[in-house]
Amino acid sequence: MSRTHTRTESVAVVVVTYNRADLLERMLEGLAGLDRAPDAVYVVDNASTDHTREVLAASTLPGLVTIRSTENLGGAGGFRLGLRTAFERGHDAMWLMDDDVVPAPDCLTRLLEVDGSCLAAVREDRSGALVEKAAVRFDLRNPLAIRPKTASVDSTYPSRAAMPATVPVENVAFEGFLVRREVVETIGLPDASFFIFYDDVDYAIRARRAGFPIVAVRDAVLVRQLEFDQQHDLAGWKGYYMYRNLFVVHFRYGENALVRAKPWLLAAVVVLLSPLRGGRAEARNVVRALRDARRMRTPPAR
Repeated sequence: MSRTHTRTESVAVVVVTYNRADLLERMLEGLAGLDRAPDAVYVVDNASTDHTREVLAASTLPGLVTIRSTENLGGAGGFRLGLRTAFERGHDAMWLMDDDVVPAPDCLTRLLEVDGSCLAAVREDRSGALVEKAAVRFDLRNPLAIRPKTASVDSTYPSRAAMPATVPVENVAFEGFLVRREVVETIGLPDASFFIFYDDVDYAIRARRAGFPIVAVRDAVLVRQLEFDQQHDLAGWKGYYMYRNLFVVHFRYGENALVRAKPWLLAAVVVLLSPLRGGRAEARNVVRALRDARRMRTPPAR
């Protein structure tokens, strides 16, 4: 399983940040402490209005390159821009991560020891508990599966110690996901039109369907600085993207007609239950999400 050219590979870290300067600062310190230093670190600043610029200007991290966007491209657009930049500059592997994780000193070393074109570090919280949400099963075949993620790493294994050395996964987050150059050459870049949510799921599905299995590497540790909060206000602006992008994944990759029809059923149920849930705002969100998801049925060209 060990790769023989890990020291000769050129590895770039791609980070997307927006108004979380203090988290970014700790994350950059973690990158500086890696025992296998990356060859470059591309930080996409999504038009932050806090002290992100000052943090980046003060950093002494070798190979740091700041890419400042004039507008907030969302996580999806930020990762597309950062990955495109790293790819065009000739790096062999690109390691994608958010600004709220800190890698263990040997995290990159452990990743590069594993064969494969798509590798994922495994997240834990600051207490050391396993909190890796990558899907072990992502069901786009069963129309009765309300949520396609039917099992995650942390719902399957009680602890990191209980995991095998590598675990096949069916989707990942852009928090510690390493892709080698051949993946980008084959499937292209992340789809910026997602803006936030499910852009990483979309990319993982495209990679697997192109013949690139994804494995989570047990001993590549990322420490997540924030608690997971996946209970977003479905009547607010994030709720629109949650619904729309979930529907897009079903329209694009549903394995049968019933699964591809699920967004219509889900939207109808949400509208019917809206007086008991998020009211008119959630109903408007889901109707608009369904309309806009239909326009995104076709995956982006390579």
